[in-house]
Amino acid sequence: MAESHTHVAGIGNAIVDVLVQVEDSLLTDLGLTKGIMTLIDDVQAEAIYARLPSGIECSGGSAANTIAGVAALGGSAAYIGKVRNDQLGQVFRHDIRSAGIVFNTEDATTGPATARCFVLVTPDAQRTMLTYLGACVDLGPDDVDAAVIAGAAVTYLEGYLYDPPEAKRAFLRAAEIAHGAGRLVSLSLSDPFCVDRHREAFLDLIANHVDILFANEAELCALYRTDSFDDAVRQVRGHAQIAAVTRGPRGSVVVTADSTYVVAADPVETVVDTTGAGDLYAAGFLYGFTQALDLPTCALLGGIAAGEVISHVGARPVLPLADLARSRLGAGYLEERRK
Repeated sequence: MAESHTHVAGIGNAIVDVLVQVEDSLLTDLGLTKGIMTLIDDVQAEAIYARLPSGIECSGGSAANTIAGVAALGGSAAYIGKVRNDQLGQVFRHDIRSAGIVFNTEDATTGPATARCFVLVTPDAQRTMLTYLGACVDLGPDDVDAAVIAGAAVTYLEGYLYDPPEAKRAFLRAAEIAHGAGRLVSLSLSDPFCVDRHREAFLDLIANHVDILFANEAELCALYRTDSFDDAVRQVRGHAQIAAVTRGPRGSVVVTADSTYVVAADPVETVVDTTGAGDLYAAGFLYGFTQALDLPTCALLGGIAAGEVISHVGARPVLPLADLARSRLGAGYLEERRK
């Protein structure tokens, strides 16, 4: 593989996150089921926003969180996602660029407003998400920057984006460009509801266009229609070249055609907010992978990044991830683990 200009390029829903700590009673008042992601329209978005206490507003979206994590670890990163030329679009663009991430997707000048996601965090650290996709649904193959994809060692695709037909075409175009340039493609399944909606398409995508698959235990079991994690691992072996599967406090399992690596979770004193755990795991893993580290070390880095983000409110790291990784693993460890 030729030398890359960027370690990881992400394609996903460009969303402004509104992170709010709430009581369970508000979820009840709003008729929401705790712990799931629900799509809402523009009218619902305005009505719910009026009910919320003050919170934190920042650039978000699953793939954007992953890309921000790669940058926080010291990697070079780029992002492709659609925003409108409105106030929240400006918030997103400024915020993601301030993290050192290349973001050159042109603003939409007509159509829906910039997307936003209300992340309601209850005292038990569970997250309930309400997402208005807005301008995200208009991302298409013409928004895929061929130079960015061809110059990235790995392109990371967000499963949440897969609904609109144009987004599907964007994924396939990105995969074609990446593989044509000798690069790799990764996919996050994102959520069991995404898997249920797109199971057959995801199975085909993984078999024919994806090199590295990210999923949690529930998503992987949903993909293969099984209640047995061991059965899901058996089925993903050989279907995906590399599958990195998270299991919450039980750590993660990395599966290849001929090997299985079980890696413990990074210790966390108090879980505050699980928002972004899977996103940051993918960030740590992909950063390690693009640094030519072995797969167990990639999973360790993923666990460290995920452990940091669940220790506070918000889906982006607060502590310097590069320093945290060095302190957790010890001086010289990463260099020793290069393949």
